Amino acid sequence: MRQSFTFLLFLLLNCLESKSQDTFSIVALDSTTRQIGSAGASCLDLFWAGIANPSFLTDILPDTGAINTQSYFIQANQDNARLRMRAGDTPSQIIAWLVANDAVSNPEFKQYGIVGFNGNQAAAASHTGTSCLDYKNHITGSINGMYYAIQGNILKGQEILDSMESKFRNTNGSLACRMMAAMQGANVVGADSRCNSENTSSLFAFLQLALPTDIHGQPTINISLKTASGAGIEPIDSLQNLFNAINGCGPLSTSSNISSSIFKSYPNPTRDKLYIEYNDPNTSNCIIHIYNIFGQKLQSQTLISGVNQITTNSFSPGIYSYSIHSGEKFLNRDKFVVEK
Repeated sequence: MRQSFTFLLFLLLNCLESKSQDTFSIVALDSTTRQIGSAGASCLDLFWAGIANPSFLTDILPDTGAINTQSYFIQANQDNARLRMRAGDTPSQIIAWLVANDAVSNPEFKQYGIVGFNGNQAAAASHTGTSCLDYKNHITGSINGMYYAIQGNILKGQEILDSMESKFRNTNGSLACRMMAAMQGANVVGADSRCNSENTSSLFAFLQLALPTDIHGQPTINISLKTASGAGIEPIDSLQNLFNAINGCGPLSTSSNISSSIFKSYPNPTRDKLYIEYNDPNTSNCIIHIYNIFGQKLQSQTLISGVNQITTNSFSPGIYSYSIHSGEKFLNRDKFVVEK
């Protein structure tokens, strides 16, 4: 009888854990402003899993550090990580402790990304267990006093992590802007390989940023959304729209992007027509994609050199965004408002 109960408990725990597989995320801090942030996404259907909060896997301690706990998420591990951080452990020490004291004794199924301050010293560390689902890996680094840890499992491949890092490092602006850019680096169909059939990167996404004066659990920026399987909504585009509404980064500017001055859009706000103008002999085969505030693609159109007309008279009043690509290359992104 006891053996049967133990086996049923084992199955239950594994079922609950399997609901909380995660894929790609980033934690980062700015050692100058002492801002701390976290962002991530996954192809897990949170409606099916019964998880209300899309940012459940992250924990930001203002002016101290941030912890992302993913792959077979266990709340006890996240709670223990918070206690170790508050006790003054460095990111590497926290990970070493978590591996040695995993709540269910299987640390090789777990993945962590941690950044933190020890006085004025900043550091980043990650752990990817050997039993996390492929493709799995992590990257840590720093640039201009900003430290980051990027990690993922069940990925399309290493290119997702590399793209996230490249966007973070090459984007101009604040920590929040760099983190949003890092998420756009994973805006690829099947970034979480389970979402190939969804034709999206993921099914939920979140981004948080805490100032050093924020209260734990109340970060200054706290945006997230979840979509159901089959909805056909790209969460990272939806996250970008939410981010644009509260943050002044403007179009993402990275070293690999074509200058936004090549593309001009007007009028903004508009009523029934939006004009996109570009003249660049070195840029061809451009396609513009129009999205609503939920990140749902409304239409696509090929652009020609000169003035292009986008019909918007069927759009409801509100905020919309567009992205322009040439093949696989991202060129520009901006938002516009439709009025009636």
